[in-house]
Amino acid sequence: QVQLVESGGGLVQPGGSLRLSCVASTITFNTYTMGWYRQAPGMLRELVATITKIDSTNYADSAKGRFTISRDNAKNTVYLQMDSLKPEDTALYFCNAYRGPPYSVRDYWGQGTQVTVSS
Repeated sequence: QVQLVESGGGLVQPGGSLRLSCVASTITFNTYTMGWYRQAPGMLRELVATITKIDSTNYADSAKGRFTISRDNAKNTVYLQMDSLKPEDTALYFCNAYRGPPYSVRDYWGQGTQVTVSS
């Protein structure tokens, strides 16, 4: 059974930093595009950042210059370093693993880790 387990969320003051981690099990990790998404109360889930199997990255405009996504294929782990956090970054952050053609298409989600930015 595929599991994506996020950790690293918490309460932080504006301007602070957090590093989220997501460990994946029972997938061929290095064939997946890994991503972080977030969902604030009453809002749709939105993209934060993705990283492909060849380490190509993509960021939402709101994340550019403040967040950094990275992966460690040896540890089956994807990270999201979040700096200069703002109250509007408050959300439940989800890890995603996606694999498309030419492989069998797969799309997995973690349970989420809460990030709260508040003074």
